[in-house]
Amino acid sequence: MPDLPEPTPRALLRQMLDAAVAAAQPALCLPAQLPAPPRGRTIVIGAGKASAAMARALEDHWPAPLQGLVVTRYGYQVPCQRIEIAQAAHPVPDAAGLAATQRILQSVQGLTADDLVLALISGGGSSLLVAPCAGLTLSDKQNINQALLASGASIAEMNCMRRHLSAVKGGRLGAACAPAQLVTLLISDVPGDAPADIASGPTVADASTCADALAIAQRYQIDLPAAAHAWLASGAGETLKPNDVRLARSSVRMVATPQMALQAAAQVAQAAGFTPYILGDSLEGEAREVAKVHAGMVRQVLRHGQPFQTPCVLLSGGETTVTLKGAGRGGRNVEFLLALGLALADLPGVYALAADTDGVDGMEDIAGAVLTPDSLQRAWAQGLNPRSFLDRNDAHSFFQALGDSVVTGPTLTNVNDFRAILIP
Repeated sequence: MPDLPEPTPRALLRQMLDAAVAAAQPALCLPAQLPAPPRGRTIVIGAGKASAAMARALEDHWPAPLQGLVVTRYGYQVPCQRIEIAQAAHPVPDAAGLAATQRILQSVQGLTADDLVLALISGGGSSLLVAPCAGLTLSDKQNINQALLASGASIAEMNCMRRHLSAVKGGRLGAACAPAQLVTLLISDVPGDAPADIASGPTVADASTCADALAIAQRYQIDLPAAAHAWLASGAGETLKPNDVRLARSSVRMVATPQMALQAAAQVAQAAGFTPYILGDSLEGEAREVAKVHAGMVRQVLRHGQPFQTPCVLLSGGETTVTLKGAGRGGRNVEFLLALGLALADLPGVYALAADTDGVDGMEDIAGAVLTPDSLQRAWAQGLNPRSFLDRNDAHSFFQALGDSVVTGPTLTNVNDFRAILIP
């Protein structure tokens, strides 16, 4: 049997991304985390980009009756027989998400200690599971969410604000399930895998406070409606704290994490003859600044063989941020990649891929892009100024013009950002 040809750098990078996404598929990861069926009813609730795929995996492996409702992003639905799938907007909530959330809250009313609630929670749930606190409207929540997305706040800071202005997040949905047993099955899309930050923690306790949320609003100059400011200042928006009796029968099981995805990608790199190095699964910071750090490491590897020998692949995950200053078509992964290209300045032989494992980078149905050693050269040849694209946060337009966008379609999972830099 003839030897198969070596994959091209582009193909190898895509194989690593595909392996990362495959490792986080609910059908693979969820069954081993399921509890035993209860004496009473099993109610399924959930929200997130992976929630429908999680519901399908649950249905396929649950040996007893069940019923329920989960809400996912438009286009991320998966056909189920016993669990209803609702669809709503992400990253800015809409009326469909509000209606689905109200129905989910209703579905856990009147449960007994013999019943079991399975909560299927994944990234994206913060906007999909929406119930404004007293005095706020959906429009208020939309405006606050858009301001947070543009502010440069970290995901932990954004979710702290969301928890304290919600009637469902910060453990409130979990409290509504009492006295039933509650098992939360999580697919993590946040640095550090903190349960309170995944979909803003609707079923888990939260140690942050209303004062923390107010400080974040002030730090990023978020213009809060008067009702929201009063809600936080009075302490009325306080979330459920650890040891709250209403969560006494609640437990959390981690189904998939960014580290699992990076390890799967590392195996692909190793098989292709590149030594993989995982720099971290929870890197944060401004996308363009994180890119400069990565570029400095690449130069050190090529010039001095430190801290790694070539050929190698640098892998990382986490969630960078973008402080919007322009009106371009951007996303944190393509912003990272364009900034990386500028920092490397066409360094020979280096390829890179950056993408969101859910298939959506920013507001676009584009997962990310590929950077090649001649990306900047090809751009200039087309009359494109790479720096101007970065300045106006327009990296999707840049990479689309080069034909280097990465489009996966709905991946039905979400374990945060994926970055791979191939150094020959």
